Amino acid sequence: MLFPVRCFTCGKVIGEKWQTYTDRVAAGENPSKVLDSLGVTRYCCRRMFISHVEIVDDVIQFSVSKQEQKGAQA
Repeated sequence: MLFPVRCFTCGKVIGEKWQTYTDRVAAGENPSKVLDSLGVTRYCCRRMFISHVEIVDDVIQFSVSKQEQKGAQA
């Protein structure tokens, strides 16, 4: 869903680097070189970036707001 703030394995703070990583990879840079330049060297942290799938846009369309729920109950 959302990119985690910390690596699940080692606990290093990595959340602050997510936007920079996605912007640079979208611009056509090699993901490996981007992670190297951001200082993400541990393989556990690198896996967090490479394996993350952004599904918020897919899930949000199925959410129901509280006002819609109240209207359906009335």
